[in-house]
Amino acid sequence: MTINALAASDEVIITVNPQLLAMMGMQDFLRTVMKIRKRINPGLGIAGILMTMCESRTKLCKVLTEEVTESFQEQIRVFETRIPSTVKVGEGIYYSLPVTEYSPKASAGMAYKKFAKELVSYEG
Repeated sequence: MTINALAASDEVIITVNPQLLAMMGMQDFLRTVMKIRKRINPGLGIAGILMTMCESRTKLCKVLTEEVTESFQEQIRVFETRIPSTVKVGEGIYYSLPVTEYSPKASAGMAYKKFAKELVSYEG
């Protein structure tokens, strides 16, 4: 399903949880994107990397976010918006509602709105 979605897409936003295993998975996903670009969809672009489920209070989150920013700064845009980890996202999923409707003042919902504005301004 991922290959089909990438084959039909113009761009992809890579979401990454700042955890070590997720970072390793991001490398695998980037290789997949490059293969799809080479073999199936030469127009496939990467809109950027979005850090999600961020626990800004933890040192690991800060270190891995900085590492991603430094590693890809010249090649792939790393969005400034960080989506925080919050229980409200899981609760919204449980009730089949987007977090922006389930809890409009939740930090994650507000961050997603901020990200949408950032993306739109980036896309022009």
